[in-house]
Amino acid sequence: MFFFRILMIPLSLLYGFAVWLRNTLFDTGLLPSRQFPVPVISVGNLRTGGTGKTPHVEYLIRLLRSKYNIAVLSRGYKRKSKGFVVAGADSSCREIGDEPGQIHKKFPDILVAVHEKRSKGINMILEAYPETNLIILDDAFQHRYVKPGLNLLLTGYYNPFFDDFLLPFGHLREGKRRAKRADALIVAKTPTVFSPLDKRYFLKKLEAYKNKQVFFSTFEYKNLLPFNKNAKISCAKNLKSIFLLTGIANSVALEEYLKTICKDLYVHKYRDHHQFTKRDLVRIREHFDRTISYAKVIVTTEKDAIRLQDKRLRELLDDIPVFVIPIEVRFHNSDEKDFADMVFRFLGQYKKTGNSQPSPAQKH
Repeated sequence: MFFFRILMIPLSLLYGFAVWLRNTLFDTGLLPSRQFPVPVISVGNLRTGGTGKTPHVEYLIRLLRSKYNIAVLSRGYKRKSKGFVVAGADSSCREIGDEPGQIHKKFPDILVAVHEKRSKGINMILEAYPETNLIILDDAFQHRYVKPGLNLLLTGYYNPFFDDFLLPFGHLREGKRRAKRADALIVAKTPTVFSPLDKRYFLKKLEAYKNKQVFFSTFEYKNLLPFNKNAKISCAKNLKSIFLLTGIANSVALEEYLKTICKDLYVHKYRDHHQFTKRDLVRIREHFDRTISYAKVIVTTEKDAIRLQDKRLRELLDDIPVFVIPIEVRFHNSDEKDFADMVFRFLGQYKKTGNSQPSPAQKH
């Protein structure tokens, strides 16, 4: 496997040159980066998948929903539709993607839309929903046609970008030094108990990206929620066996947590954004049925649950208890207040009418 990756080095060099050229065109103004009359916050990463971007978008929604008319815009990765689509009560992941579907399900009062071209998507939101006075972009760090007012870059605790390499040899979408483009760095998915030594290690490693605020966040796993009629709350107590069904980029932290609430954990893991099939569910169903246990359930993530909504898939699991495990982002210690202060300081730079873009000089 490592030998095969070595063969990818020339391709990584070619890819790196293409990315460098593209970024240079934006840096010099030969390709335009557009600003908008409302504040735009971008949440993204350098590495492909697995840093928890969508949960951090949800954190921002909880933080700001009482003060702003928020719209969330995503490209809707792996959706089958094209162009501008607004999430509705009957929207499927095929129309809008699983992550926008997850956000809409949790925050039905928040406008959630998808468009493969973010600048066009923002224009269409502002035209159709003129009351919108804040836009949050999910996974848009590389989408440079939009120049966000606040650019948040996430890196994973278990797979930080500074230890990685460009695609296809590694997992980076662009070079590490491009982290300097961010206004703040968030080290995500840290352990619940986060030692000062770990913090100092990351701060030292991130010193190269100067003038950046660095925050540390973790996932807080909430109580299991029923996915189907057989998932009664009583089933989720004193668990012996959990069968995890997931198609997310990195399930390490989730698996470690689930091991603390059951005796035996059986993992059925698929690629990120995997579209589940009947065969997948038959496989876990057979495993579930042949396992002798006095207290056993199937558990899936919120994002995976969106892709399991298809009636033909649900029917295969209807008579056994299936639960969804919600997660929420939590910042360590004073980072919670410091992060909120930074966000509100940025938003406070806009006029009350919400129609002026602060200059780079105002931002720092």
